Amino acid sequence: MLDIKLIRENPALVREALVKRQMDPSPVDQILSLDEKRRELIVNVEEMRSERNAVSKEIGRMKDKDARQEKIDAMRSLGERIDSVDADLQSVETALNELLSAIPNIPDPDVPVGVDDSDNIVLRTVGEIPEFDFEPKPHWDLGPDLGIIDFDRGVKLAGSRFYVLSGAGALLQRALIFWMVDLHIRQGYLEKYPPYMVREEIMFGSGQLPKFRDNLYRDIEEDLFWVPTAEVPLTGLHLGEILDEEQLPIRYTAYTACFRREKMSAGRDVRGIKRGHQFDKVEMYTYCKPEDSVDEHTKMLRDAEETVAALGLPYRVLLQSTGDLGFSSHKTYDLEVWAPGCGEWLEISSISNVGDFQARRAGIRYRPNDSKGTQFVHTLNGSGLGMPRTLIAVLENYQQADGSVVIPEVLRPLMHGAEVIRTS
Repeated sequence: MLDIKLIRENPALVREALVKRQMDPSPVDQILSLDEKRRELIVNVEEMRSERNAVSKEIGRMKDKDARQEKIDAMRSLGERIDSVDADLQSVETALNELLSAIPNIPDPDVPVGVDDSDNIVLRTVGEIPEFDFEPKPHWDLGPDLGIIDFDRGVKLAGSRFYVLSGAGALLQRALIFWMVDLHIRQGYLEKYPPYMVREEIMFGSGQLPKFRDNLYRDIEEDLFWVPTAEVPLTGLHLGEILDEEQLPIRYTAYTACFRREKMSAGRDVRGIKRGHQFDKVEMYTYCKPEDSVDEHTKMLRDAEETVAALGLPYRVLLQSTGDLGFSSHKTYDLEVWAPGCGEWLEISSISNVGDFQARRAGIRYRPNDSKGTQFVHTLNGSGLGMPRTLIAVLENYQQADGSVVIPEVLRPLMHGAEVIRTS
């Protein structure tokens, strides 16, 4: 959430940010109007309360019964006016907070202006695109042929956009998750295993609500939301807390299953397992001092790149444009891997510097050693990496002419020593 003081003092900056994000800037004027009305109502109600307090003391000293009753009646009428103004103030504050919660983060000046992901800038490409002396299969053919991806039984169990991983496919996915978490621990992150369900205030604090409410799964009876990413509970771990400067930076990693409503029509993302309502992801998350967030962003990108490189996958790094930038993000790098069977680059990680945007929503501060008071921390998040696209990239890049798949060397100890996945 943006600081209302920033909007009040520099509305042009916020309007420009919304325009760059291809959004309507008019809510800025609505916020300013409501903020002005809110401050007027606060002054009004405080003046009336001050008057009531002063007259109440005067009533206590009055001897004349009739004059005393007249004052009491006047104060009763004043009390009704106070209640009315309080109701107006509450209504204005509710409307103001709704507008504020829908304003996205301001893009970093380095972020290129664009309409959508086609305007993202490729910063570098790492690794060689593999060449095959045969026609590489897409994973939606390769997986069923190997007996490791079962689409029919996924649909049988839960409907469209679900699948079942079997045998070496399930083991490969589990090996990837275990290996990635273990790597992030070695990179300096503390492992957490959070709940897959969280309260509404946790969703709000991470920036998922109210904007993405229609994309979230919710248990109405328990009034809990299924997490769309481990970023959500990792933000909520320190909800409402004041941290000591010595604690920072705090770096966490976590694996969770993730749940999102995917609304898709026919197109390239329909086939296979690229997009689904349930998927797995390993997350990296950092809390740090504001002056350290740029360096922490660089570290997180480096750690994500190390993960991809260790798997031997060709990848590229992109800087997101304003048209693709996430709601909470100040600046985001994407990592994409080449999938030769699909014939496209697949995003497997977004590494975002969120600044103090989430910290303001979640009330997460720290106490600097050299000054009084507290400041909001900065938070960063990044996939390290996301499934099932990492699984897709491994299967398609490591496939062989006979339909088998070579297992990346770093995963073999977790695959019971197997080097190749063959048809069972």
